[in-house]
Amino acid sequence: MKKGIHPDYKEMTVQMSDGTTFETRSTMNVKEGLYKTEVDSQNHPFYIGSDKMINAAGRVDKFNKKYGRK
Repeated sequence: MKKGIHPDYKEMTVQMSDGTTFETRSTMNVKEGLYKTEVDSQNHPFYIGSDKMINAAGRVDKFNKKYGRK
């Protein structure tokens, strides 16, 4: 590898939104070696299953009603 062209690879701590932490290594520049996440698998709707399913048929009916199509 060439010297001086690669970023520093250092240890850091990741703190999840619920307060749990784990140690890893990264090239990210974080203050004091701590990265705090705002969105993770504990609170993102995709992972916890609370996202709403869009009612596509209801939108089509609303469009047809608004513009007089039958």
